[in-house]
Amino acid sequence: MATQSPAPPTGLLGEEPAGPPPYGRVRAWLVTAMIVTFMVVNFADKAVLGLAAVPIMEELHLSHGTYGLISSSFFLLFSLTGLVVGFASSRVTSRTLLFVMTLVWALAQLPVLVVAAVPTLIAGRVLLGAAEGPAASMSMHALYKWFPPHRRGLPSALQIGGAALGTLVSAPVLTWLITDHGWRSAYVALAAVSAGWALLWWHIGHDGPFDDTRAARTGRTGNRGRPDPRAAAAPRVPYHRLLLTGTVLGSIASAFGASWALSLSQAWLPSYLRTELGTSPQAAASTISAVAGFSLVLLLTVSPLMDVLKSRGVSSRWSSGAAQGVAVVVAGCAMAAFPFTEGTVLGQLLIGLAFGTGAVAVPLHYMTVAEVVPAAQRGALFGVVAATGTLPGLVAPSLTGRLIDTADTAASGYTTAFLISALVMLLTGLFAVASIRPEHDAGRLAARFPEARS
Repeated sequence: MATQSPAPPTGLLGEEPAGPPPYGRVRAWLVTAMIVTFMVVNFADKAVLGLAAVPIMEELHLSHGTYGLISSSFFLLFSLTGLVVGFASSRVTSRTLLFVMTLVWALAQLPVLVVAAVPTLIAGRVLLGAAEGPAASMSMHALYKWFPPHRRGLPSALQIGGAALGTLVSAPVLTWLITDHGWRSAYVALAAVSAGWALLWWHIGHDGPFDDTRAARTGRTGNRGRPDPRAAAAPRVPYHRLLLTGTVLGSIASAFGASWALSLSQAWLPSYLRTELGTSPQAAASTISAVAGFSLVLLLTVSPLMDVLKSRGVSSRWSSGAAQGVAVVVAGCAMAAFPFTEGTVLGQLLIGLAFGTGAVAVPLHYMTVAEVVPAAQRGALFGVVAATGTLPGLVAPSLTGRLIDTADTAASGYTTAFLISALVMLLTGLFAVASIRPEHDAGRLAARFPEARS
């Protein structure tokens, strides 16, 4: 049984041993700012196709099914690269990984600028998806190297908040570029921003002192070069044991439900607002920004609150565990309701809940996984969780396109797609609430693998 302390909960496998190394607060928050910007660019890259969906479909004469296929192609290698890079993160620095990712993001915007056609759209999205698959998990892993476990709530929320901020900022800016300068101009702007971030990160981004994988490789701390007593004790638990814990499975489930809504939002919400609700491009962008702003407020409120609850003795099961499952369930209920709501104000509120509330699950599912996973294996497990939790992106956009094309009307196709999404979210959210028990699972793993205790 892990030991207890009056400070934030200890004894969980994912926590660093007692007496963690000192860290520079200024550098830690500077790296946090860079990673938030990284996520802003990340989600702007993802959003551009959806925001440009109507003019692209009109110019290239695409059916809903073809557009859905192009949107889903983004996730063809997304999960695979998230998994591969997750395991590679124990050997390659986070600085290098994030630098290479963003350079590839810039390159991925170029094919469609040469020839605007279905093959080049697919090629660009596949390449972009391959480079963005590890983005959320590896940037979170890089961030965790700069903060001890009991101080990760706010940085985690800010990291995921960068995703909401990316949509909040990019929706009006990219819509302006698309409507006033053509949809290709948005691709050019994103390529330039991605390349610029990569160059700046190479000079600023460094792995922090809470990096057990590097300590295990070198026997030294990251910044001072002194022998690190953590190096010899880097705990290892068989990956299948970690993956089969209820906490990891429940965290994957909450990520799966949240990702289903997110992928649907990125691919089809702009088109739905314009073609079915009759809004202008600017009004659609404003709605999408409002949803992102709502997500951002939730992220900046809920995740730090989890730190406060834990410091007051509330278990992770009922703070970060139940919270992420309930968030997905609430989003699922709203998803089922808004297609049948005629009132504009109520409909807009339900759209905000359906596509904005699930974002809360993203930082929380990383936090719950981190509590049962040894720090030396955290990057790999984050990769696995990201790879499986984001699989809806491969299915939801394409399925929605087919449903719209085969339905009697586009409106009924959208409604069917939203109801399927609601069912997925309800099931995954309820499973997460029932199965995420970090303290229980960490205790069982510690008893089974005593060498992995903190």
